[in-house]
Amino acid sequence: MKLTFQGTTSHAGTCPTLYSTDQGTYVVQGYKVTDPEALAALRERGLPDHETAVEIPAALLNFVPNATP
Repeated sequence: MKLTFQGTTSHAGTCPTLYSTDQGTYVVQGYKVTDPEALAALRERGLPDHETAVEIPAALLNFVPNATP
C-alpha cells in the first residue's frame, strides 16, 4: 500500500495526520481510544477485537481531497 501525505493538524508534524492510499482509501494517524466507556460503545456497534479506533480533531478532515465525478 502506498501512502500519500494529505495533511496534519500537528505543529510537530507527527500526529494527527491524514494519508490517502493507492487503494482508494484513507489512513488516519491519531490518538488511540482507550476510554473504557467509548470502547464499550464502539464494541456495541460492532468494533471487532482485531480493530482499533483513533481520535482526531475535526479540522483534520479539511485535508480530505474533494471528490470529482
